[in-house]
Amino acid sequence: MRRFFIIIAVGSIVGLSACDEVNTDLERAVVGAAIGCAAGEVLADGRCVEGAVVGAGVGVLTN
Repeated sequence: MRRFFIIIAVGSIVGLSACDEVNTDLERAVVGAAIGCAAGEVLADGRCVEGAVVGAGVGVLTN
């Protein structure tokens, strides 16, 4: 489970680096949720919602 959160956090940070121009929290949350959902679906066998929640949280908190 810990590896799951680390992979989501790293994926969100890498993906959110593309959101540097507009730099809104909402945009970062959406991108983080999308990355988290994909990671949750692949790594945790269908746990898209949990991954999206964690990814959105990481997206909002990374500034």
